[in-house]
Amino acid sequence: MLFGLRRNYLMTNEIKIGKSDVTVPNTLGLGTNKVGGHNLFDDLKDENGYAVVKEALNSGISLLDTAFAYGNGRSEEIIGDVIQDYDRSNIVLATKAAHDPSKNGEFNNSPKFLKQSVDDALKRLKTDYIDIFYIHFPDKDTPKAEAVGALNELKEAGKIRAIGVSNFSPDQIKEANADGLVDIAEDNYSLVHRGVEQTEFPYLQENNISFVPYFPLAAGLLTGKYGSKDGSKFDQYSAQQYQTIISALDKVREIANGHDATITQTIIAWYLQDPAISVVIPGARTADQVKSNVAALDVNLSQSEFDQIDQLFQGF
Repeated sequence: MLFGLRRNYLMTNEIKIGKSDVTVPNTLGLGTNKVGGHNLFDDLKDENGYAVVKEALNSGISLLDTAFAYGNGRSEEIIGDVIQDYDRSNIVLATKAAHDPSKNGEFNNSPKFLKQSVDDALKRLKTDYIDIFYIHFPDKDTPKAEAVGALNELKEAGKIRAIGVSNFSPDQIKEANADGLVDIAEDNYSLVHRGVEQTEFPYLQENNISFVPYFPLAAGLLTGKYGSKDGSKFDQYSAQQYQTIISALDKVREIANGHDATITQTIIAWYLQDPAISVVIPGARTADQVKSNVAALDVNLSQSEFDQIDQLFQGF
């Protein structure tokens, strides 16, 4: 890890998103690809999606991370329904767009498309502003500073409050931030997928750009539910790498036991205390999973435990 001592999130007040005026009360949010994401996951039920969002808000989570691509707008619709019963000023809505329905989902970052995407998302979310709007994926042709410039016009108009980029390469992030307008970046990051620590974190920190990781539990690998014989489910890792991960998780289990916590809660707690990460957004299929994730806020790792977990997963 690059940035030194862990953050004691239990003593941290608001988290400021980049150079914007968006603040998040704590570092735990909710990823909602399993809320209405029927195109991404089998056997999802809308009633469970509603329950997940309600449980998150009732538990003190304020940041809800969604996207058009999650159910082709269905995730946004469910969230929009739920938030009508809550104080909007206490909710931080983050959504994304890039998949163009008129082009079979091809990525589109053109100013015209992004502006229309924001207007459409506002309707689905049943709100008059979006706190964080991300370009979900880069397209091939649109100059990234031009795309961000279009979003800045929407920011000045009050339709969005912070500008984000997602799945951008380091060079694309720099291009997008040519005028210093990018507030936040979202990318694939976990203890077993740490490349952005070297390729993105230094630039983000130097330019006051917040960072949010997706897939923090590595598609379930870091939950502890898989054993040494399940390596075929994660063929992106060599047999040796997979066994290293399983051995590391055995040691994380020992730390977790000392906190009366699960491996999942302990891994989430590690991210929550990493100063390079602004908000962690684990997903949930059920309200009970939300409750379990929220319990990670009670896992206060010592500096020694934080460093031990950091070292266990070096090399990934």
